[in-house]
Amino acid sequence: MLARLLFLLLLTANLGLAAWLWLAPQPQLGVLPVNDVGVERLMLLSERADALGNAAELADRPLSQAELTQLVCVRLGPFPSQADMHRAMTALTPLTERIQFKETRALKSRGWWVYLPAYATRDQALVNARALSAKGIRDYYVVTAGDQQNTISLGLFRERVNAESRLASLQALGFVAALRERTDEAPEYWLEYALAPTQTFDWRDRVPDVSGLNAQPTACL
Repeated sequence: MLARLLFLLLLTANLGLAAWLWLAPQPQLGVLPVNDVGVERLMLLSERADALGNAAELADRPLSQAELTQLVCVRLGPFPSQADMHRAMTALTPLTERIQFKETRALKSRGWWVYLPAYATRDQALVNARALSAKGIRDYYVVTAGDQQNTISLGLFRERVNAESRLASLQALGFVAALRERTDEAPEYWLEYALAPTQTFDWRDRVPDVSGLNAQPTACL
């Protein structure tokens, strides 16, 4: 009798547990956020390639006629050497719509020459050279060939003020000395670049060496 009672109690408990498990509401599974707050969403390689491709197309697209008419063009230079120009070009290229370099030729001063103008003959030049020596002038040279033959050179000076001082001292001694600037044609290197109206930067903050450089507006080509 006791065994049957225990059996019925166990059966009743099992049936009650089964009914509760069957009828109980199912727990809702939490949905994980796609991203943590402040963390960028992960991107598949294929998605990244598409995005980069679209960006490149936008960057490489030709400017419209309206955009071309709004460009502001600047000429920067002269740079002392090609190497200086190329360094500046490398620094400025990412900041401009277009950029190019130009080489021009310009007369450069090589200093100032003090001299006694050419004499008709070498003998006349030597006579005046001896007159210079008699006055205590030692640093002179009689030109013996070329288009300045029979000229007496009395010095080359980098600074004009020094050349003028030399000239004045010779004239005070009675010599008809002259002064001439010596020039030579040398290359100059320039950059010309174009900016959209929204592009603004100070080239002095980008170019490695700004000494002797100036920027000026120029026509856009």
